[in-house]
Amino acid sequence: MEASRSKPISDELLEILACPVCKTPVRLDGDRLVCDTCGRRYRIEDGIPIMLVDEAELPEGGAES
Repeated sequence: MEASRSKPISDELLEILACPVCKTPVRLDGDRLVCDTCGRRYRIEDGIPIMLVDEAELPEGGAES
């Protein structure tokens, strides 16, 4: 029986990912990758980050830039 929940992506992959808009590193927040610069949130499907700008969730009250 596994005591801890596995991460949706590996730490090694997380270290090299950057927001395609801002080019700044992203952080893992639950099952999303978040850019602290622009606030966009990118989903992860089956361990694969979907880092498409058109499919990113915009921050509350945010406008596309």
